[in-house]
Amino acid sequence: MNEREFSFAKAPWELAVEKLHRGDSLSAVRLLALTDAEEEAEVEEAIARLTEQGVTLDVTALPKYEAEGETAQRIKLEQAVIDSGMDSRLLPENDPLRLYLEELAATPAAGDPQLLALRYLEGEESAARMLCNVCLSQVIQIAAEMTGWGVLLLDLVQEGSLALWQSILSYDGSGSFENHSGWHIRQAMAAQVLLQARAGETGQRMRSLLERYRTADRALLTRIGRNPTVEEIAQEMGITVEDALLVQQMVESAQTMEQVKKASQPKEESPEDDLAVEDTSYFRSRQRIMDMLSGLDELEGQILTLRFGLEGAKPLSPEETGKKLGLTAAEILTREAAALAKLRAGN
Repeated sequence: MNEREFSFAKAPWELAVEKLHRGDSLSAVRLLALTDAEEEAEVEEAIARLTEQGVTLDVTALPKYEAEGETAQRIKLEQAVIDSGMDSRLLPENDPLRLYLEELAATPAAGDPQLLALRYLEGEESAARMLCNVCLSQVIQIAAEMTGWGVLLLDLVQEGSLALWQSILSYDGSGSFENHSGWHIRQAMAAQVLLQARAGETGQRMRSLLERYRTADRALLTRIGRNPTVEEIAQEMGITVEDALLVQQMVESAQTMEQVKKASQPKEESPEDDLAVEDTSYFRSRQRIMDMLSGLDELEGQILTLRFGLEGAKPLSPEETGKKLGLTAAEILTREAAALAKLRAGN
């Protein structure tokens, strides 16, 4: 089995994560699309891989959660507590969140986080507990910022507290400890937000939008005889361009997933299963281009897309492409030549 065949055995999310580096971010929208058919354990593995590589899971584009019934009342109460500056008296007596906040308020927390972290690295075991107590307020602050996606505040706090302790154990003394711990806390909370979105109505809504996007794309392709722009698709669907761009990310991720699945299975001829629109020369040409571009990295794909107008827009000059991507015209031409060479070699 050669290297090319081996790559087909990997899950779509694995192929996407392999291209990312420490400091990069991955949209939760894209990860949801890449793992839509996977079990929850596989999604958790994907999140763990991101954390291990230092890649941020970005949940900002996920739709906010609109709860109903008792959950909605609880979320409203928690928001009032947040708005009051974490006044636990707004919560009922013996409420778990109230008890936690009262215990936190009574816990001694003094010292400089950076100095405590360095003392722990030097072998002072007690400094770890002191550091944890000092930084629990950071957990509360980040949890308050991460509400709105259907995960209860206490659940966020618990996940963040575990991540805080893990960040203490993994700190190597380089850089700011508070930045280090803050990243791990947000990452753990983002994971809970993504899992909630996947299990709840958000995942269903996203799948519905995905199907509507494909339907609009195909209808416009047949009607106007060219690749529709995102703006045209948004108008056809009756949604904003921003929402259409998010769904476009899902479509691209889903296409990657389908390409990997097809490549890993024996080819079977089943023309009766093809939709009539997929028989058009426009669709076949575009699909061929997409298949070719899937072998390039993200930047190379962007360059060729912009230079040759592959998304229905007019082709751009090297200078115009460079402005969009933050590169010089010379860099664009060099990378374009390398990308075209890859395509020729692969064919």
